[in-house]
Amino acid sequence: MVMNEQAVKRIFIAGHQGMVGAALVRELKTQANTELIVRTRAELDLCNQLAVNRFFSSNKLDEVYLAAAKVGGIHANDTYPAEFAYQNLMIQSNVVNAAHQNQVNKLLFLGSSCIYPKLVPQPMSEDALFNGDLEPTNEAYAIAKLAGIKLCQAYSRQYGRDYRSVMPTNLYGPNDNFHPQNSHVVPAMMLRFHQAKLAGQEQVQVWGSGAPLREFMHVYDMASACVYIMQLDRKAFAASDATSHINVGTGVDCSIAELAQAIKEVVGFKGDIVFDSSKPDGAPRKLLDVSRLTDLGWQARISLNNGLQKTYAWMQENQAYMRGLG
Repeated sequence: MVMNEQAVKRIFIAGHQGMVGAALVRELKTQANTELIVRTRAELDLCNQLAVNRFFSSNKLDEVYLAAAKVGGIHANDTYPAEFAYQNLMIQSNVVNAAHQNQVNKLLFLGSSCIYPKLVPQPMSEDALFNGDLEPTNEAYAIAKLAGIKLCQAYSRQYGRDYRSVMPTNLYGPNDNFHPQNSHVVPAMMLRFHQAKLAGQEQVQVWGSGAPLREFMHVYDMASACVYIMQLDRKAFAASDATSHINVGTGVDCSIAELAQAIKEVVGFKGDIVFDSSKPDGAPRKLLDVSRLTDLGWQARISLNNGLQKTYAWMQENQAYMRGLG
């Protein structure tokens, strides 16, 4: 008796060298009957429409994880709004349209919790997305990502594609950008405490008042959630809520001051923490309502303290990132 072999699923991970993309590669390698397709930025410029179209037409793909994006912290977003708007609009437009044109029926688009309005009820539910003004410091990035969610929704509605969007909370972990100014809060703070420890400094300065509340999730949990969501039955996914995207987070937040203290302890810095209130805080609170995802059967597993310990260990093993060159 001849057994039927399950067909190999060819999956393109756009942005595989980034933090989320690398975590997706790690997660998807554990899945049976999958072949991962990746390209570096030098091999495929996702802002180049012609190059993207050629890539899709020459590669038979079954699924796409769109993790490629231009990202950064408050300083980078506020300083380079044109680059954040243009590059993200081009990347997602090129990839989504090329996927459709080449009969790729399943795609997962990654948004970000920072694109929710600045002042909305907490925790933030999916239907709060367009109900308020955006945080000014990252408005350009937010508008681009909002357009990406609507783009996926439009192709799904008009052409019957199964293009889903996920809204991750603040992520951290291996392959993050540890640049001291252009990175997100966890890697920037971790590098600053580490360098202060090595230099024997008496204090570390942290941007803002320390009062804002933020939610943080390890990127390995994010990758696990993405694959879980992508594998959900389409009817079950659609029936769980009328919106086109789904929040992915831990459902737990902490103040920036509490985060700084946790990182200080993980790094082993013995000095003081000083907050610079002249620097912007951003939104006062950002916590996702993850009840929809919980109802669908997925929950985060990595605690903040455990995740910070793993991230610090990884940072120390990667000298380029330790020097802030990531």
